Amino acid sequence: MGPGDSPLRHRDFVLFLGVMLASGFAIEMSFVAIGWQVYAVRSNPLDLGLVGLAMFIPLPLLALPAGHLADRFPRRTLLAIAIALETAIMLGLLAVTRGGANETWPFFLLAFATGVAAALGAPASRALTPSLVPREILVRALALRSVVFQASVIVGPAIGGLLFALHSELVYGVAAGLSVIALLLTLLLQAGRDPVGGSSPDLASVLGGVSLVRRTPVLFGAISLDLFAVLFGGAVALLPVFAKDILEVGPAGLGVLRAAPAVGALVAAVVMTRWPVRRRAGNTLLLVVGLYGVTIVVFGLSQTMWLSLLALVAGGAVDMVSVVLRQTILPLVTPDELLGRVNAVEMVFISASNELGAFESGVAAALVGAVPAVVIGGVVTIAIAVSWTRFFPALARVDRLDDLRPAVPDTA
Repeated sequence: MGPGDSPLRHRDFVLFLGVMLASGFAIEMSFVAIGWQVYAVRSNPLDLGLVGLAMFIPLPLLALPAGHLADRFPRRTLLAIAIALETAIMLGLLAVTRGGANETWPFFLLAFATGVAAALGAPASRALTPSLVPREILVRALALRSVVFQASVIVGPAIGGLLFALHSELVYGVAAGLSVIALLLTLLLQAGRDPVGGSSPDLASVLGGVSLVRRTPVLFGAISLDLFAVLFGGAVALLPVFAKDILEVGPAGLGVLRAAPAVGALVAAVVMTRWPVRRRAGNTLLLVVGLYGVTIVVFGLSQTMWLSLLALVAGGAVDMVSVVLRQTILPLVTPDELLGRVNAVEMVFISASNELGAFESGVAAALVGAVPAVVIGGVVTIAIAVSWTRFFPALARVDRLDDLRPAVPDTA
């Protein structure tokens, strides 16, 4: 790849990577501490699921209006507001920890606020990315964005676990400082200062992204595949249970476990920046989702730290291939004036798979135990990957990503 083709030659893209790095560190560090503190109150895995549910509730309510805002108002401004709210949440977690952290409801409340911040910021952030680099290097830019994000996910949990082991308040203080840095970098962006379009705030316009996704089988298949696969195949929410009761590795070990998927994801993302998927993209997407289910089964059955880490690393690698393919398909088939709304729809799907998936994992673990819950979820994920070939044949037939073209919207 020649220097002229590098996304790193674009100032705003580099600043945006800095935003993702600082914000990613803050969020991942805090998640490790929150998981340990919530589970320590009552040793009830259902509480971990309730944290995920609290984060999810604002998303279906606010994401679509927020996506419409991202297509009507400056995307940089919306992202800055979301990061400012994240900073306030970190300070709230610091205050709760200083107060003893002996009840779960403050964590549920702040998790809800985190969902509000995500609902506002994610559509603007995702829609902003394609405007930071030329379209012809978008695939490489998205893979590089994933590299930076996964780097923060790798280091963030590990440092978060260590800081929490040293002093529980320290992790939130550092996270708040990183959020402030992310906010300052966001304000330095030149892109996203002007609104993209001027669509009216009527219901049909707000639902424009839903309409486009529904009418585009490739897009609908890719987004819904992630929803159902991660909804049933997620094991991250139960990592505190495995770290404390099964593997017995403590909070520092929990940080390592949380970082393990990101190690595999980072390796896969680096590989894809140099050797992106060029042919049989649809079948590759379905294959890696099936392999992700296999890694979840292995993790659930593992009784040793090294095998658990290996399964999580492998799962992170194949999941990253899925993420890059899906996030490349979305902007290639979506007109720019609908990017905010379509990204909002994707965010609802992703959050349903992550936060609602965390709730599902907590309920399943409370009913049948953590190990059976994870193993059954992995098996269901494999079945979903196989069945999507029949439900969405247009997705399976996608060959070259470069051949994809924006769909024609029926509403602005």
